[in-house]
Amino acid sequence: MSKITKKKLFDLLKARHEDNQYTRLAQIPKPDSFKDIDKATKRIKKALETNEQITIVGDYDVDGVVSTTIIVDFFKKIGVEVNHIIPNRFKHGYGLSPKIVDMIDSGLVITVDNGISAVNAAKKLKEKNIDLIITDHHTVGDELPDALAIINPKQEDCTFPFKDICGAQVAWYLCAAIKKEINADVNLQEFFDLLCIAIIADIMPMTSLNYTMVKHGLKLIKQSQRPAFIKINEMMQKNLYVSDDIGFTIAPKINSAGRMDDASVALSFLLSENIYDANNSLQLLEELNCYRKVLQERISQKANNATNEEDNAVIVWGDDWHEGVIGIVASKLSNSHKKPAFIFSIKDGIAKGSARANANINLHSIISETSDLLIGFGGHKNAAGLSMKASNLEEFKERINSLLNIEPEELHIEHDVLGELDASCVDIEFLDIIEKFEPYGLDNHRPIFKISNSKVMKSQLFGKDKNHLKLTLNNNGFVFEALQFHTENKILDEYISLVVSINKNEFRGEVSPQFLIQDIL
Repeated sequence: MSKITKKKLFDLLKARHEDNQYTRLAQIPKPDSFKDIDKATKRIKKALETNEQITIVGDYDVDGVVSTTIIVDFFKKIGVEVNHIIPNRFKHGYGLSPKIVDMIDSGLVITVDNGISAVNAAKKLKEKNIDLIITDHHTVGDELPDALAIINPKQEDCTFPFKDICGAQVAWYLCAAIKKEINADVNLQEFFDLLCIAIIADIMPMTSLNYTMVKHGLKLIKQSQRPAFIKINEMMQKNLYVSDDIGFTIAPKINSAGRMDDASVALSFLLSENIYDANNSLQLLEELNCYRKVLQERISQKANNATNEEDNAVIVWGDDWHEGVIGIVASKLSNSHKKPAFIFSIKDGIAKGSARANANINLHSIISETSDLLIGFGGHKNAAGLSMKASNLEEFKERINSLLNIEPEELHIEHDVLGELDASCVDIEFLDIIEKFEPYGLDNHRPIFKISNSKVMKSQLFGKDKNHLKLTLNNNGFVFEALQFHTENKILDEYISLVVSINKNEFRGEVSPQFLIQDIL
């Protein structure tokens, strides 16, 4: 394995973006390449001219909440109050459902980050003589809902050139098309602070259009005049935001509302009109997020204990496991067991599940092969939701195991190690090179390195649950510390080799490298 020098690091990271045709915001695709966007904007213009009631239907995850925030705020900026509904995960289920349709009597309905699988709800709206515009980015199923317009880049006949965008980006593009149609005076770049949170939280590929939008958005958070972001800036006290700040700190707080209680708490936070309201909402999100962490740890342990290492996927279930956290548990177990994970919560004879994978398979396609066992399902390549009668779980497990009877390396994508690193070479200049090519994410991973044959001088577990590991290591006479979060208590050899990523650690004005262990070899 070749040695990593600063020049080599710079060249490798720069090469990742050489084919990006959207390096400047002026180059990003225009809205008119979306199928049905023209039809949708003309219908919205008519609704605005006749003062028709417009109802936005969002979703309870970060992408859904941000999508709703963007479109509600856009309409407010053009002087129009719209109705908005974010389903409650526990009362209504996902997205535009028949239960949500019962809450709407007239007007025009626009979905954001959902709707592509809402066949029954669309029929019900049709019966009520209510027009429906769907904006979504999830995988398109065999049957499309009967809607006036469907704006989703994953439709086969949609010519939008970059398919892997999140729901908030589709909603933002609809706002751009409306702005042009009615000649409104709105600066759409002001929404990039929100957009970058949705793109990161929804784990979109951090390449091409997404890379450029997020890079711009991370800078904007710092200067944002939204009361919600003023409070976030006070809380985080960062000179500069990186993708991990969103992924590990900001997004989980916003997500905790929909996971634990009601996503309207997160929507109120992002739409806060003053610092006082933003502060109250943020306190509540903080409490919900702490509660989420406790429950998540508890269910993770139960799920882990129920796992069978012989299986090709982690497929486990339990009575009344909190529906709000099973997605995170699935993600955690998929990473630790290096294979796809399906976690189900059983209530009243119905198993609701979340599936996660970091693999060369498409989860949505795999699950669709078992559709005869399911009540419903939807999602992407790496994340999906599904439900079935609990009595079908054993057969589902058997069939998934059979479908995933493929090479183990297909079931989990290992990070690409850039090369062998001499730990003593990591200085501020090295960290600046890594930071220069932020943001990192799916398909553009934060650079990781191998550090070989370090002597373990000290090993200790820390944190409230003693589930984080801190190692003091000696690498060729250079002593450094390395951390691994959410780990089991490991018995280590005297000499170990590591795979690490490196963060900038800022503490009281001092900047130092922080070695984060991805794997102990």
